[in-house]
Amino acid sequence: MFGRLMHYTFDAFLLSAFLAGVKRSTGITPALSLVPDKDVRHLIESYLEVGEYAFDFAVVFLGRSRFFERKR
Repeated sequence: MFGRLMHYTFDAFLLSAFLAGVKRSTGITPALSLVPDKDVRHLIESYLEVGEYAFDFAVVFLGRSRFFERKR
């Protein structure tokens, strides 16, 4: 049971980081204004901020690695 919870938590983390990447590359974000409950909207905003942090961390970490290079 604990393993399944960790698996779902990691999946949610990856989904949040994926949505952060989509936001960065395209500007497309979830329409949080459609969420009627203020508390749920705040919870979703916090969830998406975790993804932003994870995405930023991955960019910095991979940018410093000698195994990756930046191509523009």
